[in-house]
Amino acid sequence: MKTPRLYSQTLVAFASLLLLSSMGFSADTDKDKSDIEKRIDNSAKVLDEIMSTPDKGIPDKIMSDAKCVAVIPSMVKIAVGFGGNHGKGVATCRTANGRWSAIAPITITGGSWGLQLGGQAVDLVMLVMNDQGMEHLLASKFKIGADASAAAGPVGRDAGADTDWKMKSEVLTYSRSRGLFAGIDLSGSSITQDKDETRILYGKFVPFDDILEGKVRRTHMSQPFLAALSHYTGTPMAGVKPSAAHQ
Repeated sequence: MKTPRLYSQTLVAFASLLLLSSMGFSADTDKDKSDIEKRIDNSAKVLDEIMSTPDKGIPDKIMSDAKCVAVIPSMVKIAVGFGGNHGKGVATCRTANGRWSAIAPITITGGSWGLQLGGQAVDLVMLVMNDQGMEHLLASKFKIGADASAAAGPVGRDAGADTDWKMKSEVLTYSRSRGLFAGIDLSGSSITQDKDETRILYGKFVPFDDILEGKVRRTHMSQPFLAALSHYTGTPMAGVKPSAAHQ
């Protein structure tokens, strides 16, 4: 039988253990939130930097016609005998009222065989240009080249609107490379919902299509990315004010 003194010491030790555990859980949660927040900020920065070069930026017409926009900052592409890529980013789609939805965390993974040697970090922007491509994205998992056709998009703000890009490709890709590769091939890459980061961003799991169809409220954390996108597409978004950089 425990003495009152021993019982009291046991309670104190148990309470201390609970406190330390909760502090560790809180620290992990804060780190996770910091990671997704940094990824959202970097996605906005990628849009800013790509669109700030008129001769190499995404044409205004193409950007304004996009059904969905996805940005993967610093996707890692490595090749030693065979190629592979992996990255995390965010996506948003136009809702029925024409405004942009809340953002959905995404993951891109894939690879291609070939005699290759090297590595690079790539900032990637993907524009879904038609309803069929949007349906593939809303399915929460699709493979580029198999489920959805993709092509490198035309560059330059004033690129002619008479090109046939919109009829031939569901997804237009734009990349900025820092490394040994001159280009990027996304054939075989899969786009999926990042369920873990979805839980972190919204406090619970939310289906991919619910987010991208506008059934979920935008979070404060998403403001930098949506503000940048609003600026470059000329689409007003209720509840999201442009940052000073976009005014």
